Amino acid sequence: MKKYILSLFMLLMSLAVFPQQGTVTASIDKKKNKIGAQFNLTLKTTVDTSAMVVFPKGNNFGPMMVIRDFVVDTVRKGNKYDLTKKYGLTQFDSGRYSIPKLKVLINKKPIFTDTLNVEVANVKVDTLQQKLYGIKETIAAPKPSGSWWMYLLIAIATVGIGIVVFYLIKKIQIKKAEQPVYKTPIEKATSLLRNLENKQLWQKGEVKSYYSELTDIARTYIEEEIHVPAMESTTSELITALRKVAGQKRLSLSKETFVNLEKVLKQADLVKFAKSQPPEFEIQEDRKRIENSIVLIHKAVPEEIVEEDTNVLDALMQEKLRKRKKQKRVTTIVISSIGAVLLGLAILIGIKGVDYVKDNVFGHPTKSLLEGEWISSEYGNPSIALETPEVLKRINAEDFLPKDAMALIKDMQTFQYGDIFGTFGIMVATNTYKETPDQPQAEIKLDDAIEGEIKLFERKGAQRITVYKEDYTDKDGSVGMKAYGTYLRVDPENRKSIKMAYEMIYFHQGNGLQKIIVVHEEDDRYAKPLTDRLIKSVELKTAAP
Repeated sequence: MKKYILSLFMLLMSLAVFPQQGTVTASIDKKKNKIGAQFNLTLKTTVDTSAMVVFPKGNNFGPMMVIRDFVVDTVRKGNKYDLTKKYGLTQFDSGRYSIPKLKVLINKKPIFTDTLNVEVANVKVDTLQQKLYGIKETIAAPKPSGSWWMYLLIAIATVGIGIVVFYLIKKIQIKKAEQPVYKTPIEKATSLLRNLENKQLWQKGEVKSYYSELTDIARTYIEEEIHVPAMESTTSELITALRKVAGQKRLSLSKETFVNLEKVLKQADLVKFAKSQPPEFEIQEDRKRIENSIVLIHKAVPEEIVEEDTNVLDALMQEKLRKRKKQKRVTTIVISSIGAVLLGLAILIGIKGVDYVKDNVFGHPTKSLLEGEWISSEYGNPSIALETPEVLKRINAEDFLPKDAMALIKDMQTFQYGDIFGTFGIMVATNTYKETPDQPQAEIKLDDAIEGEIKLFERKGAQRITVYKEDYTDKDGSVGMKAYGTYLRVDPENRKSIKMAYEMIYFHQGNGLQKIIVVHEEDDRYAKPLTDRLIKSVELKTAAP
C-alpha cells in the first residue's frame, strides 16, 4: 500500500514540476485603455518539435478588432518549442468587453484559452481649460498638376548635357589652335626635344614620363620623315622596318645609328614596364643618342625622297591612319551611347524609382510570367482545368513520397513548372488509390493530405512553417480545402534564409486526390497577383467512368 502511495506522490510531483504539453496561456498587456488604443494579446504554449500548431486567425476576436497579426516567435529548448503568438486588438466604442475563448489546434486537438476582460474608456475633454473652436471651412484639394515637371526635368538635363558637350568640343578646338605649326618633321622634333628639357621631368623624379615623351618624339619623327608606322610598332619591329627602308631608299645610316636608337628604345621599355631607374648620366646620354639619331636620319634622307615611288609605304601609313580614325570613331560612339543610356536610366530612376527600372528595364522573372500570354489546359484524370503562364510538364514524383504512401497509390500523374521546393514553382497532381475487397473505397481526408504535404516540405528543408486552412470552392462549385502560409527556405549557395509563401488546394473525388500547389518568395510583389489569377481559374472536372 505504501508503495502505491509513493508512486502516486511521485507522479503528482512530476506533473507539478514539468508543465503539461498542450496548454495555452493567454494574457493582455493592459486591462484598461483609451478608445482606438491598442491592446496586446499574447498566446503562449510549449510543444514538441514535431507538433503541428495552428493559432487562431481572423479580423475580430469577439467585439475586439484585430489590427495587427504578429509572426509567431519560436524559441527552442532541448526537444521542445516555446511558441509565442501576439495580436494587436482595439475597439472604437467605450465600454467593458470580453475577449472570448480562442481555439488553438495542437496536433489537430483544439485547446481553448481563458476569457479575458478589458475596458475601453472615453477620452476626457475639459472644456473649461481647453477652449472649443468652430469647424473650419472646407479647403479644396489641390488639382493634380500632371507630369509637366518630368518633362521640365528631362529638358533641363538635355540642355545641361548639350552645354557640357559644347564646352568640351570648344576646349579641344582651342587647344588644337594653340598648338604650334611646324614646317618640317626635323623642326618639330627639335622643338619638342627643347620643350622636353625645359620641363625637367627626370630631375623631378618623373623618369617614366620623361622616357615616354622622349621615345614618342623619336617615333613621331621617323613616322613623318620616312613613312614608317613607328607609333604602332614594337622596338624590334621598328628597328627592322627602319633597316629595311634604309636599304630600299639607300639611306646612308651607320650601324651605330641603329644601335644607339635601339638602345634608347629598349631602355625606355624597361623604365615604362619594368620600373627600371637608370642613373642620371645614362638619362643624359639617352637624350643625346635620340637627338643624334634624328639628326643623322634627317641628313641621310635625300631631298627628292618625296618624289620617289613610295606607294607601298604610303598605303601602309594610310591604312594605319584609317584604322586609328575608325577606332576613335567607334570609341566615341560607344562612350556617347553608354552616357546616353546611363543618363536615361538616372532620369527614369529619379522619376519612377529603382524597383521600377530594375523590373521593367532589366526584367523580372515572375513579372514576365504575369504579363505574358497565359495558357488554359487540363491535367490528370479526373482533370484539373486552370490557366498557367507556362505549360506544366509531366514529372516523376515517386521520389517525393515515402514508400509506404506509394504502396497505396494505383496511378499518379504530376505536372510542374519550376520547382515547388525552390524559389518558384507550380504543381498540379492527381492520385488514384488502390481498391481492396475489404475497402473498395479509399478513406481520404483532405486535412491529413495537407499535413502530409507539410511534412514533405519539412523533409526538403523547410523551417518554421505556418499553416492556415479554410474551405475552398472552385468556380464550378466543387468543394475542397485550401491551405496557405509561410516558411523559411535556406539557399544552398549562400546559406541565407529566404521567406517563402505557399498556397495549396486539395480536392477529393472518387477514389482519388487532386491538388494544386503554388510556391514563391513572400516579398515577390508580382507572384501574389499571379497566384490569385491561377487559383481563381481552377476548375475540377468530373471523373471519367
